[in-house]
Amino acid sequence: MDIGVPLEIANEERRVALTPAAIHRLVQGGHRVWVERSAGLASRITDEDYVKAGARLAYDREEVYNRADMLLKVASPLPEEYELLHEEQILMCFLMLAVAPPQAFRSLADRKVAAIAMEMIEDDLGRAPVLEAVSEIAGPMSIHVAAHLLQSESGGRGILLGGAPGIPPATVVILGAGVVGTTAARAAIGNGAQVLVLDNDLTRLRRVHDLFAPRARTWMADEYETARAVQFADVLIGGVRIWGDRAPHLVTETMVRSMKHGSVILDVSIDQGGCVETSRPTTLAQPTYLLHNVVHYAVPNMTSSVARTATRALSNARMPYVLELAGRGLSGACAENAALLRGLVAAHGECLHPTIAERFGVACADARRVLSEGVADGCS
Repeated sequence: MDIGVPLEIANEERRVALTPAAIHRLVQGGHRVWVERSAGLASRITDEDYVKAGARLAYDREEVYNRADMLLKVASPLPEEYELLHEEQILMCFLMLAVAPPQAFRSLADRKVAAIAMEMIEDDLGRAPVLEAVSEIAGPMSIHVAAHLLQSESGGRGILLGGAPGIPPATVVILGAGVVGTTAARAAIGNGAQVLVLDNDLTRLRRVHDLFAPRARTWMADEYETARAVQFADVLIGGVRIWGDRAPHLVTETMVRSMKHGSVILDVSIDQGGCVETSRPTTLAQPTYLLHNVVHYAVPNMTSSVARTATRALSNARMPYVLELAGRGLSGACAENAALLRGLVAAHGECLHPTIAERFGVACADARRVLSEGVADGCS
C-alpha cells in the first residue's frame, strides 16, 4: 500500500503523523511511505531521518495526496486539503466532526473517502487508545500551563501551586475523572496543590479515590456540587468528553462569574466544543483571554507545544491500526478489529455513525453492509 504523510498546515500544528521508527516498520512490511518534505521539522525530525527509515520524499502536498492509498494526518483537513482527497482513499486523523462545519462531512461524502476518526476508535472496554495517548500528555501539561498562568504577569492570582511555609497551596478543581483528569490530578498532587476531582461516574471516582486519597478528594459532578466547587477553585480544568459528540457545558457563565478574580480555566475539552460555557478556541500564539476576571486557556491542539513527545505518542498509538489497514485493506481490517470499525465514520459516500448522521441531517448506514458492497481497500 502507498501511505502518505503530509506536512500539517493547520494553525501552529507542529505534530506529524508518523515517526521514522513507524515508517521503518511499514517499509519492512513491503509498503511505500511518502512523506512531504519538511513534514517533521517542527517535531525535530528531519527529512534525512525519514529517508534513512525508508521513506520516499514528496516535494509538494499534491504529490502526497495523489500517491496515497491511505493518508495519515494529525489534524482534520482544512478546506484546501479536502479538495485534494480522492475516491477510495483512506483518511485517518482527528476529524472532530462533532464540532466541524457541515462542509467537512459533505467533502468526505462527495469524494467517497473512507474516513477514520482517531478520537472515535474505541475498544470493547470503552477505551479510546489513540485519543488516550494525547490525553496522557494533555493532563500533566495542563498543570504546567496552569502554574504559569497563575503568575502575576500572566494575569493570574499571583500564587504558587504548592504554596509555601505558612501559606496554603492552590486549589485545583478537575472536571472529569478520565485520562485527562486522572493524569492532571497526579501532576497537581506532585506539585503540592489541593485537588478536587468531579465526575458523575462513581466507578471512575472510586478509581481516583483508590489512587490518590487522601491527597485528592472526589465529588459527584451534579450542578449543585459543580457550582460549589468552582467558587473556591484557583485552577479549573475541564477534561470532559462524550464519545462522538460535543462536550456538555457543565460550567455555566453564572458559575464562571462566581470564581475568584485571577483564577484560571483550562478547557481541555475545547476540541470537542468545551465543557465551560465561556470557553472559545484559542491558539498557541494567543492562548488566553480574560473574561469575568478569569483567565481562560482553550487551545484545541495544546499538545503541539510538546510536538516531539506528542508525535511519538500518537505514532505509537495508531500504528497497530495502520499496520492492519495496510496489510488487510479497509474491509479486512475492520472485519477483524471492532475498535477500528467504530472509528470508521464515513465510507462510499455514506455516514456510518449515528451521532454524526444526526448532526449533519443525513442517513446512517450500516458499516458492515457498506464495506461488503465494495468499498475499495486501497491495497496494491
